[in-house]
Amino acid sequence: MVIKFLLIGDIVAKMGRDTVDEVLPKLKRQYQIDYIIANGENLAHGDGVNVTTIFEMYESGVDFLTTGDHIFKNASDLNNVFSGKYNIIRPANYPDGVIGDGYKIVRIKNYKILIINLLGRVFMKNNPDCPFRKFDQIYNENKRKKIDCIIVDIHAEATSEKKTFFEYVKDRANIVFGTHTHVGTADLDINNGHFYITDIGMVGAKNSSLGVDFKNIIENFLYQIPVKHEFPETGTAIFNSVLVEYDISNKTVISAKRLDRIIEI
Repeated sequence: MVIKFLLIGDIVAKMGRDTVDEVLPKLKRQYQIDYIIANGENLAHGDGVNVTTIFEMYESGVDFLTTGDHIFKNASDLNNVFSGKYNIIRPANYPDGVIGDGYKIVRIKNYKILIINLLGRVFMKNNPDCPFRKFDQIYNENKRKKIDCIIVDIHAEATSEKKTFFEYVKDRANIVFGTHTHVGTADLDINNGHFYITDIGMVGAKNSSLGVDFKNIIENFLYQIPVKHEFPETGTAIFNSVLVEYDISNKTVISAKRLDRIIEI
């Protein structure tokens, strides 16, 4: 039995959501994709997520949302977002007591899939617990549950941290993908049946600074003062994703390829 996973990079603001709505249903039909995981920490106005944007992604075909360091920026709706009704997780290595789940077990074709979200520490503004040790903890808590596939979104800035994390977990995690930088990388790697990529990329305005209007970022660089981010809503959009085919019987990734698209919104 082969399960086809589509991994989608950080979806940024309205233009990103509109791009998913336009591109994803076509990809799902064309490649007969079984399960779609996207990073949604920037869904709502580029910062955080709310229930409305979660429903938008569900209607477009996304099955599961991971997040990152921006997840708590839209604080007014967090109780609803993490009510347990939705397939969404926040980084597991926030301190104990933080709202939300850091991992979930979902069923796909009656198989158990463990999806984990972790936050890197190198060059990040916040100071989460060690993602390496947190993975150990989650793995040990669940290793007797007959998990058929372990998927990790490592949301981190430094490529070295992501790459080293994969080396640390590659005999236990089946699929490890990086998010956060909004820049897709070309280092797809199948190592002894385990998949890794440093960063999926993003979904949003192509002619922008990581989805943000250039004029905001230029002002920030010139004057070194905080600038409110604005997000283009029309124009050329980029859709970054990776299709991973996983043999559930052998617990082995058999193929992986980038599925990137550029469209006009």
